Amino acid sequence: MKTIIKTLKAPAPIGPYNQAILSGNTLYTSGQIALHPETGELVLDSIAIETKQVMENMKEVLAAAEMTFENVVKASIFISDMNNFAEINKVYGRYFNEETAPARETVEVANLPKFVNVEISMIAVK
Repeated sequence: MKTIIKTLKAPAPIGPYNQAILSGNTLYTSGQIALHPETGELVLDSIAIETKQVMENMKEVLAAAEMTFENVVKASIFISDMNNFAEINKVYGRYFNEETAPARETVEVANLPKFVNVEISMIAVK
């Protein structure tokens, strides 16, 4: 059985998917990009600001499932340029306690939705 997780505090999906699915105690999020949830505009001022918007969107999706970043057990980061890794990592790291941070991979890809620079998805457990 699955529960659809939706919140107006994060961007609406731009395709046939949901923001997240809760199955039992496990939350599977869709990838978040730097869309501002109120305006629908991309936030691309810098890679740091873009990454912060992605993480803030993810924070709201987790909250809609009554979870926080402490519940995250796995994160996947997709970036369009590995040269941005250090800056993305710095912003991402502000949202986690280093000692309890989740497992993660970071992968460079050719393109991302709306040609953004970073997309992040997560798996969290209550």
